[in-house]
Amino acid sequence: MLTGLILSSIFGLIVGSFLNVCIYRFPKNQSIVFPASHCPSCNTPIKFYDNIPLLSYIILRGKCRACGKQISLRYPAVEFITGLLTAVFYYQWHWNLPWLVISLLAVYTLIVVSAIDFETMMISDLFSVILVTLGLAGSPFNPCFDGLTWYANLGQSALGLAAGGGSIWLLAVLGKAIYKRDAVGEGDIFLMGAIGSLCGWEGVITTVTMASFFGSVYGISLMVLKKADRLSSMPFGPFLAIGAAINLYNLIEPSWFATLFAI
Repeated sequence: MLTGLILSSIFGLIVGSFLNVCIYRFPKNQSIVFPASHCPSCNTPIKFYDNIPLLSYIILRGKCRACGKQISLRYPAVEFITGLLTAVFYYQWHWNLPWLVISLLAVYTLIVVSAIDFETMMISDLFSVILVTLGLAGSPFNPCFDGLTWYANLGQSALGLAAGGGSIWLLAVLGKAIYKRDAVGEGDIFLMGAIGSLCGWEGVITTVTMASFFGSVYGISLMVLKKADRLSSMPFGPFLAIGAAINLYNLIEPSWFATLFAI
């Protein structure tokens, strides 16, 4: 088990490095394959020994070797989070290989969605389509669903899809009625529908509840620090992603935290 955890975390760090490329290039409509990794400040190609996840950032003290400009903390943060979650999900689901692969692909997608939403306040429908595909295709192996047949599980996934999108759509309607402006973006509606296809309708409830809690804590913190006010726009996708990741990990035996919010 220990060897598996170490190897999975190393694999996750490598994946995290690739996710950083996606996070940087997708909003700019750039290829994620060409050109090779380069400094965003001076465009100097990054040598392989300067592109080792986490380690290179530490050795270079967070600066580009060529121009000396500071490298965003987002790069090592994404690598660390991806490595950690890969090991954690391996520990939880190594006995169910199909679901391990599906849940990790979903988590990786959610990491990209979260980072892009934080930086741009936009969620591409492409990522929601990927998550829906994973949810529906992976439903026969989904330990959250208790159907006796593959098509029964597929039906539960479809029900979660409808419940997820419908719940956020309802929040959007209520928010617009209260604040007289769009309170939830369309991207959040599609994203929650996609999350529902993975977690089912029960997972939708806990995901939205946890996302609302974490989002509120974040928003209140910004207001306390005088960086936002009550009407400031904030990304909601990252908090939906946190709730979804907790559900994807705790599908069979919910943790005390998920249970607390389900009460």
